[in-house]
Amino acid sequence: MKPPTRQNPFALGWEAARANLLPALLIQALMLALLAAYYLSPAAHRALWELAAYKAQQGWRFVLVASVLAGAIVPEIFLVCFFQRGRPRRQNLHNLLFTIPIWALDGWIVDLLYRGEATWLGDVVTIRVVLAKICVDQFGYNPFFADPFGVLTYEWKNRGFSWESLGRTFTWPHYREKIVPTLCATWVVWIPLMAMIYSLPLALQFPLFSLALVFWVLLLTYMTNRFAAENSRAADAPAVLSVAETIR
Repeated sequence: MKPPTRQNPFALGWEAARANLLPALLIQALMLALLAAYYLSPAAHRALWELAAYKAQQGWRFVLVASVLAGAIVPEIFLVCFFQRGRPRRQNLHNLLFTIPIWALDGWIVDLLYRGEATWLGDVVTIRVVLAKICVDQFGYNPFFADPFGVLTYEWKNRGFSWESLGRTFTWPHYREKIVPTLCATWVVWIPLMAMIYSLPLALQFPLFSLALVFWVLLLTYMTNRFAAENSRAADAPAVLSVAETIR
């Protein structure tokens, strides 16, 4: 048997983005349609502002519920319906016990980020402001918190919640091999999405983010399960995996 070979982290990140290109394009097209409808359709404009008013009325409750639905419950239902032939398993409940608090926290932090950016850079839609928010989001928040946090928590789950394994994750080799590929996939998917999200007023940014989050959880699950699989099999069995093959 050949010894395992280490794949270029940038190549792995591009592989993940390419393997999930179709769902990425679909979610981007849907969000682009919503953005166009907001500016071109009076009915859609009113409906979206009603949603924004409901979010303002509910406050943190809307953020937590939307995050849990988008990041945990909807992807798990999708998994059961399409990849488990409609048969729930005990593992699905275990997954939810893990993902619900993780994505509730993530949603709260993202909403805080959006409100902080609006205070710092302004709640206006101009090219300068949108580009500045994208840079803060994608080249500050993501490499220093969001992607390391996401990979770390999912790896912790995949390794049986072993506290001993956490120490190995706070190293540069781990960042290069695991976080860099995730960042590559993040930027391919999220830079276009963030351009759309930041092209709306602050009140509508988080609801649009929640829609995009459904796809991202599937892509992140692909990445982290691929990393786990590489630790347990030789590199000469290397097919490009899809989301359907890795989130079971």
